[in-house]
Amino acid sequence: MAAAFAAVGTMTAAYATLVERNNFALRRFTVPVLPPGSPDIRVLQLSDLHVRAQQRWKVAWVRRLARFNPDLVISTGDHIGGDEHAFENSLRAHEPFLGLPGAFIWGNNDHFAPVPKSPIHYFTGGGPHRRGARIDLRSLREQLASGGWLDLNNSVGTLDVAGVRIGFGGTDDPHTRRDRYAEIAGRVAADADVRIGLTHSPEPRVLDWFSDDGYDVVLAGHTHGGQVRIPIYGAPTTNCGIDRSRVRWLSSWTSPAGNDTTLHVSAGLGTSPYAPIRFCCRPEATLLTLTARR
Repeated sequence: MAAAFAAVGTMTAAYATLVERNNFALRRFTVPVLPPGSPDIRVLQLSDLHVRAQQRWKVAWVRRLARFNPDLVISTGDHIGGDEHAFENSLRAHEPFLGLPGAFIWGNNDHFAPVPKSPIHYFTGGGPHRRGARIDLRSLREQLASGGWLDLNNSVGTLDVAGVRIGFGGTDDPHTRRDRYAEIAGRVAADADVRIGLTHSPEPRVLDWFSDDGYDVVLAGHTHGGQVRIPIYGAPTTNCGIDRSRVRWLSSWTSPAGNDTTLHVSAGLGTSPYAPIRFCCRPEATLLTLTARR
């Protein structure tokens, strides 16, 4: 019996490490947030690529998403999974979308290189939080911005997409306390047809601020959808302050003041190099179709 359990455990670990974490998927949702009569807007959300220098298969898969002809591309952080040596691969992944309307924010793994640690740390949250070497993001920022994308790290901006004026507000990474919402509070364009908030880690305090400021939808990542999910039970952890029921996909968020927003948390496309597993939680990008409200 012990040998059987050991065999099952070995096969499960091999599947989670070698198969599922490379079995990328495109998730689709419809979000009715546009003014009546507006045309549909296809939003491709990329999150948590954690791309490393050798991950050509992941880069090629992301590049092929251009065939879906998104109207808008949003990157919600953790573009790289190592250090500055991964910049080239990250830029190759984003290259087909530069020139389209787009926006980006940083995640915690954009600011700091990962450090060796037990994979159990990710799923339990136990032990002190360790940070690797600080990463210089200037070249990556310049390349993304030169493609016409908005840098929304603690900033606001607007884009006209398919005749719809979109107001954006974004924060730098809340997981490492780089969010400065006071710098964008109340500043989203008053004439925007729809308001979209971006934040890497869906921390409740940030979601409350976006809700109270009247954002129609907030896009986030960071959680990896739980990364390892237990059948029926779901994700054991979210790796942030949000509850397990909202660890991935669409949900509604209500602030203590009673203001609502639609929340989408991407399960993301990657993993830390020190927890390279996915189970019952395929890596994914998301195609959100924004439609007119009824």
